[in-house]
Parts: sequence; C-alpha cells; structure tokens
Amino acid sequence: MKNLFFLGLVVMFISSCDSTGRKAINEKQFASHWYQDRAEINVFDLKQMRYGEERDGKAVMIFVTEDFSKRKQVKLDDPAGAGKDAMKVMKLNMTRDFVTGVYPYHTMLSVFTPVYDDLNSPKITASMTEWCGQSFAQLNWKNNKYQAKLFSYFESEGDQEVSISAMSEDEIFNLIRLNPDLVPTGHLQIIPSLIFNRFTHIPLDAESAVISKRKTGANQAEIEVIYEEIGRKFLVKYMDAFPYEIMSWQETQTKADGTEEVTSAVRTKVQMIDYWRKNKLQHEVLRKSLGL
Repeated sequence: MKNLFFLGLVVMFISSCDSTGRKAINEKQFASHWYQDRAEINVFDLKQMRYGEERDGKAVMIFVTEDFSKRKQVKLDDPAGAGKDAMKVMKLNMTRDFVTGVYPYHTMLSVFTPVYDDLNSPKITASMTEWCGQSFAQLNWKNNKYQAKLFSYFESEGDQEVSISAMSEDEIFNLIRLNPDLVPTGHLQIIPSLIFNRFTHIPLDAESAVISKRKTGANQAEIEVIYEEIGRKFLVKYMDAFPYEIMSWQETQTKADGTEEVTSAVRTKVQMIDYWRKNKLQHEVLRKSLGL
C-alpha cells in the first residue's frame, strides 16, 4: 500500500508538470515501471571481436531514472530545491568485460536522455581500461551541438576537443526504452558509438547513416543503423511493447579486405533491484542470481 501511495504521488506530480515534447510517453504506464526506486539490471552473454578473434564476456545494461541538472549536466543532489533546473532523465550505464590473452578489458558507457523534454541526450560519457592504459570521452550538448572532450594514452590521439552537430548512436538504447517511436528513421548524420570509436580509433565525427525499423514477430521488432562509409552496422532487437525490453544487439564491422567481424550480446537475466543499497558482503549472492 505504501508503494502504491508513493506511485500515485509520482503520477500526480508528473501529470502536473509541463511536458515539453515527448508525446510518445504514456506517463502512468511509464511511472508504473520506472518510478519504483529501483533500477533494471540486464545481463548479456557477450561475444566480443578483438584483435581478429572472438572473446567470451559479459555485458550489463543498467537502466534507471534520476533527476538531472540542465545547467550543470550532472545528477542533482537536491532535486526538490533545483526548481526549473531539474529534468527527469533515463540513465543507461552499460559495461562490457572480456579478456584478450593475459589481460582484461573493461568498458563503460553512460547516457543521460530526457524523459519528457524533446532534446538530445545532454551528456554521454565512455571509458575503456586495459593493461596498456585508459581512455575517456565526454559529450555535452550545448548550443545545438555536442562539445566533445577526448582523452587517450595514444600519442596520435592525445587530448582533443571537437564540436559535432548530430545525434549520437548511443542514445538509441534509451530512446527505445522510452518509446521506439522516438527513434528517427531514414538518412541522417549520426555520431557512431563512443565504444566503437575507442576500439577502431576512427576520428570522432558525424557519419552518414541510414536508420531502419521493422517488425520481426509478435511484439518483437528491431532497429538497424548502417554506416556505408565506415563499414559499420548496428542492430538492436527489442520487445515492441512497454517497457520495450532490449533482448540483444549486434555490431558488424567490415574491414578493408572485405572480411566481417561480428560482436553480439544476448540477454540472459533481468531484475529490478535497488542495487545501490545492496553493497554488503551478504549481498554478493545476488550476483549469482544475475549470472555474474
């Protein structure tokens, strides 16, 4: 009863807000899943191509809503006192863990996408760590373009700042979770995945791409992004009914000699859990229930 009362207050609050453009969001339906003070943990079996060979690993996608500062583009410490600076976002934290020979790789992607404001994701970050070194990228949406800062241990890449006026491929995961109708289709300029950028070292920029969307079965659909010039295909399969769960994704890279390298991830576990409160030794058993 207490949780139902809290949910009712949330719905009333949302309904009273001035929604600025996400007409595809069913607020009551959305609140019933996403405003439970828990996150959705999705675990995937990962087949990651690296150095010409397929590596077994795990990918985890953590979806959760939180209050975000429009001005500072960070999570708010005091949402109630932030006034009009507060914005509700869908946050994706996505990790990949796999091993190449003797040394491990760990990647992390974070995407903050407005729930009700019809705006590009204000902030996207990505990091990659392995025994050779680490790299980090951050995109902030300001003045109708992304201001990107790139940091790398490679001399040829060094520390860079670039501006790019385009949507980001990494935003597609969150748009699907909000409502797949929010994903644009057709010919667009898109910033490829930041993790793809780290793996390939292709200079970060907007690339010509075609986005298509199609039904594949009962309550099943997929979205595909094809970049002809850089030889990349990105495919996401999801349930075409709320809450639009992501079931698998695939990346195909065509190399200069025409060979294809395919990275794929298939979901094996999903749980709604307040993981930030489960940080004691006694909670480690929960990792086993997630297959981790």
